[in-house]
Amino acid sequence: MALFKKFSREDISSSSQVKASIARGIRSSIAQQYPWLEEHGVIEVLIPKKDPMIVGKMMGHVQVVLMDNVPLFFQERDGPWCPTLRVLHQYPDMMPKLRADKGAIKFVLSGANIMCPGLTSPGATMHSEVDANTAVAIYAEGKEHAMAVGLTKMSTTEMRETNKGIAVDNLHHLADGLWKTPVLV
Repeated sequence: MALFKKFSREDISSSSQVKASIARGIRSSIAQQYPWLEEHGVIEVLIPKKDPMIVGKMMGHVQVVLMDNVPLFFQERDGPWCPTLRVLHQYPDMMPKLRADKGAIKFVLSGANIMCPGLTSPGATMHSEVDANTAVAIYAEGKEHAMAVGLTKMSTTEMRETNKGIAVDNLHHLADGLWKTPVLV
């Protein structure tokens, strides 16, 4: 379900500077969802209060927060705000982590969703306990940096108990269009 599989600048149908009140709301929402950013003073670096915030809109009800034309966070419909992988690589402790086994890597990097067995088998690790509909960082067995950002379809407890079906919707992964477009002008 990767949102940005074939993403390019042209996929942003409209972008505009949002009013200060809307920018505050988005910033507050992101800070609330990722308390680590506020605790470590990172939110002020990423989204300074005084700087203009641009929100780009895409087909499929996706919004992208841009600061200085750099995509930082995205949101599908009314779902949670998710960081781009570039932000996540800078601040790897900002969100819950799940580690997929080696067998899942090539599928995840081609945009496939992450299945339960890829997270419950030997080699895989659930570093964080999370509920369904939680934004998570997906790491690969034996690798240091996240390879994807996704949204859990079930809690980690359900993933272990069920051990079949889709565990995490893959929203953004390495080498997708958003990764290849670091700056939108």
